[in-house]
Amino acid sequence: MLGLPFTIRAVPVDEAERPHEAPAAMVARLARRKAAAVALEPDELLLAADTTVELDGQVLGKPADAADARRMLEALRGRPHAVHSAIALRAAGRRHAEVVTTTVVMRPYSEADLAAYLATGSPMDKAGAYGIQDEPFAPGERIVGCYLNVMGLPLCHVARALRAWGVAVPHLPPPYCAGLLGHACPAALWK
Repeated sequence: MLGLPFTIRAVPVDEAERPHEAPAAMVARLARRKAAAVALEPDELLLAADTTVELDGQVLGKPADAADARRMLEALRGRPHAVHSAIALRAAGRRHAEVVTTTVVMRPYSEADLAAYLATGSPMDKAGAYGIQDEPFAPGERIVGCYLNVMGLPLCHVARALRAWGVAVPHLPPPYCAGLLGHACPAALWK
């Protein structure tokens, strides 16, 4: 979406939560560790990220099974929670990391809505067992902050950080956040 060429590299980083570690601190640590785990080529810039959902101070990662996904979605139903995404940029001699937090208020979805969503299998690979973009489930009632952050990569923040490093970003993120679910992205660059 930013018009930049990229290569995806999977890195073996233990993503286990540490005792008493705040969720925002956890994603920051994991993004930095992922960025440090890759050997850079000359003139290469690396972007690593990690996302989690926080409800009542507890991390809701990817569900272990359908019952775990149901438990998470029932706990989130009709309530606000935080989504934390950390981005870490690394290039020769330079590092940048930041955490973006968005508040999501879930709609009071029905039991039938929940059962139909679980039957799709979509919740299984997502922190908090949902994708904000998943239709027709559409779990979010209101968002305060960056919508793309909730999807897992706050492109507005990535573009802003790249531009601060002097990287020419051919395409700024489209205004997904402008007016979507009643909020605007605080890092919008397209204004």
